Amino acid sequence: MKSKIISIGSYTPNNIVTNQDLEERVDTTDEWIVSRTGIKERPIADDSQATSDLAYEAAKIAIERANIDKSEIDLIIVGTCTPDVATPNVGTLIQKRLDLKNFPAFSIEAACSGFIYALNIADKFIKSADSKCALVVGAETLSRITNWDDRNTCVLFADGAGAAILKPSDDRGIIFSELGANGEYAELLHVPYGTSRKPKTPNEDDYTLKMSGNEVFKVAVKTLEEIAIDALVKSNLESKDIDWFIPHQANMRIIQAVAKRLELPEEKVILSMDIHGNTSAASIPLAFDRAIQDGRIKEGDTILMQSFGAGFTWGSVILDL
Repeated sequence: MKSKIISIGSYTPNNIVTNQDLEERVDTTDEWIVSRTGIKERPIADDSQATSDLAYEAAKIAIERANIDKSEIDLIIVGTCTPDVATPNVGTLIQKRLDLKNFPAFSIEAACSGFIYALNIADKFIKSADSKCALVVGAETLSRITNWDDRNTCVLFADGAGAAILKPSDDRGIIFSELGANGEYAELLHVPYGTSRKPKTPNEDDYTLKMSGNEVFKVAVKTLEEIAIDALVKSNLESKDIDWFIPHQANMRIIQAVAKRLELPEEKVILSMDIHGNTSAASIPLAFDRAIQDGRIKEGDTILMQSFGAGFTWGSVILDL
């Protein structure tokens, strides 16, 4: 038995912050941002929207496209590092909004790898026959933990959500899934303070993302190259067998370096950071949905997805759509 993604849905806020908008706030330029990251604009949630609101909208679209009754869902897993509140978790908030009950609903925190981690867990639920219809979501409001006066980070992060419906399948579906992490690098990308760790003299910036960009870049490229090659070897596949490569949408230069190492041509790489920015756990399903809606990805395609995020965490998934 395999776990098959039968639908994808996504949602981004209407408020758009362009590179030109950021030029007026910090010492940066559109040319610098595009050349270094590939990002041209980013959706930002308004004050009334929390992560669960974005996730709920994406989930509704995925359910509608799957052509299922929502009562079929028996598992909800959300990848996010920006939950609405400490508790209840975002999974249960979505469950309530969908008017569902009495099955597992939870969130996991693996930063940018959140969607891949959630997908891996849902796959195991389905293969063990503990789920027959899973809703997997990646959702973030990174704008709430971004220092908008820090030009090194404010140009990157954005808000959005992507959702997938998974069901058991006898033929196509997830053929490989593997996760990893190394806490040794935790301080290269982190938020110093939060729910239980509080600063003695708090200020707003204590609760925003801090990143050592060059160091993160080096570790990310090395790790992503290694896990992509490992995924192909363990799946008995070669690069030519991959129809589409959907990486975490963090940085154009990282993606180009990994694609080159895998000998994957540019036309096989799905990108969406130009209009979505880095939406952490939401970035892969957002890019996935973009390519489905514009007609590039079709049923029967073989897809490699991989992520790398704070922690550091990482993961790979290969699936036959």
